[in-house]
Amino acid sequence: MKKVLLFLAEGFEEVEALTPVDYLRRAEIDVITSAVGADKIVTGSHKIPVTADTLLNDLYLGNKLHAENWDAVLCPGGMPGSANIAASPIACDFLQNMASSGKLVSAICAAPAVVLGPLGILNGKKFTCFPGMETRVSSGIWLEDRVVIDGNIVTSRGPGTAVNWAHTLIEILAGKDKADALIETVLAKL
Repeated sequence: MKKVLLFLAEGFEEVEALTPVDYLRRAEIDVITSAVGADKIVTGSHKIPVTADTLLNDLYLGNKLHAENWDAVLCPGGMPGSANIAASPIACDFLQNMASSGKLVSAICAAPAVVLGPLGILNGKKFTCFPGMETRVSSGIWLEDRVVIDGNIVTSRGPGTAVNWAHTLIEILAGKDKADALIETVLAKL
C-alpha cells in the first residue's frame, strides 16, 4: 500500500487538505495527516478545526521521516498555512529529501510558491499555483493549467482544483483506472 504524508499547519486551506485525504483514502492509499505545530488540533483558514493523525515532531523524533518510508508528501495551501509549513525546518528538510530521492512532492495554491519555491524544488520545473503567487518563483516555469506534473513534482492552483489534484495524485500512486473509477463514484466531472 502506498504511504502519503500530508502536512496540516495553522491556517491551511480546508478544501485543499481534506479533499486529497478523503479521495486518496477512498482509493485505499494510506494517508497520514501530520500537524506541523505543537497540537494535533489544527485550525484551517476558515476556522474549521481538524485533528491530525500525528505531530510532525513525533514522526521526526520517532525516526520515521526518511524518504524510503514514504511514497509522497502533500502540502495544502492557504495562508498562513503555507507560510507555517515553510517556517518548519523539519517539514522543509523532509520535502527536500523527498524531492532529491525522486519521491512524489506535491503542493497546491500558495504552497508551491511559498513552500516549494524557496526550497529550490521548483528550479527549472514547470509548475502552477494560485494566480499572482507565481511572481514569487523566479526559477520555475509557471503554467496556467489546473494541475501540472513535472517529473516527481505535482502542483495545482487552488480550492477549485482540489478534485483534479486528488485525481492526478491517485492516478500516479494507484493507476488511471482506480483514479477514474473513484471520480465516477463520487460523481465528479473533470
